[in-house]
Amino acid sequence: MLTTSLILLIATLFLVILVLTLPILRRNLITVWIVRAISRFKLLPKISDTERAAIEAGNAWVEQEFFTGKPNFQRMLAASYPELSPEEQAFVDGPVEQACQMATDWEIYQRKDLPPELWKFLKHERFFGMMIPQEFGGLGFSNRAYSAVMVKLASRSFTHVATVGVTNSLGPAKLLLRYGTPEQKARYLPRLAIGEEIPCFALTEPQAGSDAASLVSHGEVFQGEDGQLYLRLNWKKRYITLGSIATLLGLAFRLRDSDNLLGQGVDVGITCALVPTNTPGVVIDHRHDPMGVPFYNSPTEGHDVILPIDAIIGGRSQAGQGWRMLMQTLASGRGVSFPASCTGVGKLVARITGDYTVIRQQFGLAIGRFGGIEEPLARIAGLSYMLDAVRLYTVGAVDDGEQPAVVSAIAKYTTTELARRIVLDGMDILGGAGICRGPRNLLANVYTAMPIAITVEGANILTRSLMIFGQGAIRCHPYVYDEIQALQTGDLVAFDRLLWSHLGAMLSNGLRSFFLTLTHGAFGKAPVKGETAQYYRKLTWASSLFAFLSDVALLSYGGSLKRQEKLTGRFADLLSWQYLAIATLRRFEAEGQQAEDLPLVHWSLQHALAQLNPAFEGILENLHVPVLGQVLRWIGLPLLRLNPISQLPSDQLGSRVAASLQTPGAGRDRLTSGIHIPGDPNQSLGRLETTFKLVYQASGILKKIKQASQDGHLPAEKPETLLELAYERGVIDQAEKTLVREAELARNDAIQVDAFTFEAYQRSGSMADGFTGKASAQVRRDTQRD
Repeated sequence: MLTTSLILLIATLFLVILVLTLPILRRNLITVWIVRAISRFKLLPKISDTERAAIEAGNAWVEQEFFTGKPNFQRMLAASYPELSPEEQAFVDGPVEQACQMATDWEIYQRKDLPPELWKFLKHERFFGMMIPQEFGGLGFSNRAYSAVMVKLASRSFTHVATVGVTNSLGPAKLLLRYGTPEQKARYLPRLAIGEEIPCFALTEPQAGSDAASLVSHGEVFQGEDGQLYLRLNWKKRYITLGSIATLLGLAFRLRDSDNLLGQGVDVGITCALVPTNTPGVVIDHRHDPMGVPFYNSPTEGHDVILPIDAIIGGRSQAGQGWRMLMQTLASGRGVSFPASCTGVGKLVARITGDYTVIRQQFGLAIGRFGGIEEPLARIAGLSYMLDAVRLYTVGAVDDGEQPAVVSAIAKYTTTELARRIVLDGMDILGGAGICRGPRNLLANVYTAMPIAITVEGANILTRSLMIFGQGAIRCHPYVYDEIQALQTGDLVAFDRLLWSHLGAMLSNGLRSFFLTLTHGAFGKAPVKGETAQYYRKLTWASSLFAFLSDVALLSYGGSLKRQEKLTGRFADLLSWQYLAIATLRRFEAEGQQAEDLPLVHWSLQHALAQLNPAFEGILENLHVPVLGQVLRWIGLPLLRLNPISQLPSDQLGSRVAASLQTPGAGRDRLTSGIHIPGDPNQSLGRLETTFKLVYQASGILKKIKQASQDGHLPAEKPETLLELAYERGVIDQAEKTLVREAELARNDAIQVDAFTFEAYQRSGSMADGFTGKASAQVRRDTQRD
């Protein structure tokens, strides 16, 4: 009996193995039924044309490594880390620095505009044509150079960022360069490069915000009396940056062709066209007021605006291709402008708070020596290091010709959120000095501007819950997109091969992640030796678990996964923090493994990896899959809670990182490199910098006096009160006594905040209103065509 049962068991196992290993048997006995089940229970995600354009926009880059469960770190570390050319560096050090010197942020806010001479300078120096090739009159700079310019401008004023950013990123110039006809390029690009044309792009509508593909602005193709084809356009747009001063409006609209004059049917689709704003029917007569930040942003309407068919970007052959154009442009654009602007903000806050925590004293000590201040100060330093890492890593890929759509979404989301955290910490540290507005205040305007960065070009809630993982899981996964294609085309052979390879990889990742969790990632692979090797091993562990749980969710929820936004949001967190971690490791390697930066590297990586724990736990707790979900909770949650991927940085490490911002030297300068630091001590940051240096130098002299007191040469009193006596007894010399007094005078001046007379306070508002109308009208007159 036992022998018979054993024979039956062996025979059954043999048959199972035979079926699984022979494709022809597996396809007809198993896979065909799986395909029928997928069809019957509608497990296959439906992908609309607009979703397909978004998914296919650009390409997958290093982020796809995390979906494999076995990231290829050699590939990730081989990514370019470009440097500026001498010409580009000269532009950053020259015209960009000069532009920053021409107006303070406070002056711009008082005017509610850039000064006229600054507008003229930006046009003359071709700031609006940085990305336009030299053959069209532009500067022909790399994305790396544009990024460096934005870092410096962002450290001076958000208005600079909005003004220069739109003209170089998502706007007519970018679309013309990629899709424009030779005639369109020759006509518009030279004028855009020197600011004779001021561009804007109109996409968002009252009923089409995050769901931009549902726009209702429309155009109709018709034949004129002259036999030529024309467009009749009607639109109502809002939130259009530079709209109120634009002379050339890029417009996204839904095109209809009732008479099929283009030969593409009635519903041609979303189309992009160039609209001169002096065309009859164009209405731009109002402005928005986004958080009081004085950059031009406005609604616009169009009523029966007539344009030749050649106004379509790329000509009539590009009719209906507008959504693809926008998605492909955004695929890389979001990964350049936002990281650069947010890095500039982060570095500015780091510099301000580093200065202020040394200058400001309470209870007889510099506030930077208090643990409560060290904690946010360390966060500012660590996150700023990470911001610059993401900026450089991502822009290097774009300059290499990559169009990493998912990475760009990650970069936009994470850098804006990290910058918001940095600004909040900076405001907390400055306290009252941060909330009293005036020319001395460097953070209040940045604080009010941060929600704008969070919102534009894909609101962060949407980006996190839908774009990063919702699209990334399809675009970056080694099997899913090809499986969907095979099912939709009915290719059973291809689907069978992909499905079983997928299941094998899923099983392998599940076993690997279980083993790595038990061993705390000790056997993960690392391409380097030394102090950072541990983080590569932890990333291998995190990637294995991420890939396994991604497959569980994809196979369990199927097409309904994109509606599980709390789950997809947590998966997005996992993918994002892994990307931030590898970007940080790449920066450390690319910059020559600077030993002085190791505290920052350790803090950044420990912080990033610690964010994975709650995301993994949240997924396991809410993965409502029959049987398997419960098993994973029983096994996975206790293991992860007992053996987390990483702990948050220790207080001791945080103290070292905070100290790096409060100590003059190459490390502090490297962390905050590339921002505008005024040399004028009468300007707010220049005043802080001068005082910081004086106070730091004086601290050594005060330590000498304190030591003399401890040695019995001076009374046991505060060193500051013993200055004259210390000089008389030869403890310090005249120069040291003078320096300490200068430092105390400078300290007292630096901690002052702005105050206004009642009359001046009332007058400032009316003055600003007056400047607004004049400046706006002047800019439009300067740029309006004949």
